[in-house]
Amino acid sequence: MSIDEKQQEIIDEFADIDDWMDRYGYIIDLGNALPPIDEEHKKPENLIEGCQSRVWLNAECKDGKVHYTADSDAIIVKGIISLLISVLNDHTPDEILNADLHFIKDIGLAEHLSPTRSNGLLAMVKQMKLDALAFKSVA
Repeated sequence: MSIDEKQQEIIDEFADIDDWMDRYGYIIDLGNALPPIDEEHKKPENLIEGCQSRVWLNAECKDGKVHYTADSDAIIVKGIISLLISVLNDHTPDEILNADLHFIKDIGLAEHLSPTRSNGLLAMVKQMKLDALAFKSVA
């Protein structure tokens, strides 16, 4: 599934949920369903700078595609990183770098986050793209 197709799938899922408290509940459920990150990846160099909560992001490149795993100590943040992973995971560095992550705006997520969480969201996207750029440069 392409990045745009995955984004549209998320937009469609959120369109069926009118209330923002229910949307937060759905985001929390997504975070709870996020596969666990290996404990060995919960190290300081995998912490995302700029997040109020602790967020660990590990990226590996296999067969030309970037695979992300992550965890957070905050349930909403874990759900947000889960959304990002579901869109960007297992795509090429170029696809990730060229992705316009419009679903964030389209589902209203950015406007319903506190300023510190919005900064954290931007930091997560930035780190995922930096990881893709690093893999592109060695490919």
